[in-house]
Amino acid sequence: MPGKGGKIGESMTQDALLKLLEADARLSDQQIADRLGVDVATVAAKRAALEKAGRIVGYQAIVNDDEEGVSAFIEVRCTPERGGGFDRLASRIARFKEVRSLYLISGGYDLLVMVEAPTLLEVARFVSENLASMQNVISTATHFRLKTYKHNGLIFAEEPEAERLTFIP
Repeated sequence: MPGKGGKIGESMTQDALLKLLEADARLSDQQIADRLGVDVATVAAKRAALEKAGRIVGYQAIVNDDEEGVSAFIEVRCTPERGGGFDRLASRIARFKEVRSLYLISGGYDLLVMVEAPTLLEVARFVSENLASMQNVISTATHFRLKTYKHNGLIFAEEPEAERLTFIP
């Protein structure tokens, strides 16, 4: 079954290209071409087309910032707007500088907002003054990130090897 890109081979190369970039966005077109067994011009053209189509929206480093600032996940229950659903409210929320990620989710809440701020007080202030007071927001539930084990497929802290105990009969 052909993928969105047309021919099966094109789709497979596109999917493989995206997986490689997700794993390491620093890979050059030459490195990607070598790994996929295609020419550099094909990789450059596919990357440019994916960027233009909005499938690749940016490149960034993943930083372990567990010891700096405060991250919180905020569940938001809201009333959808007539003719706009959740999109208008989500667009307004996304504009706040504290908001790092924002998702429409299933379940008991409608939106999941990931925020970062220097202190707990600033997260609380953001929720009470900006988020909870917005029109159409019914309720919020805030969860603070305590430690990161894995992010975007990258494991942050490997499990230490179990120390074997000496057995003496």
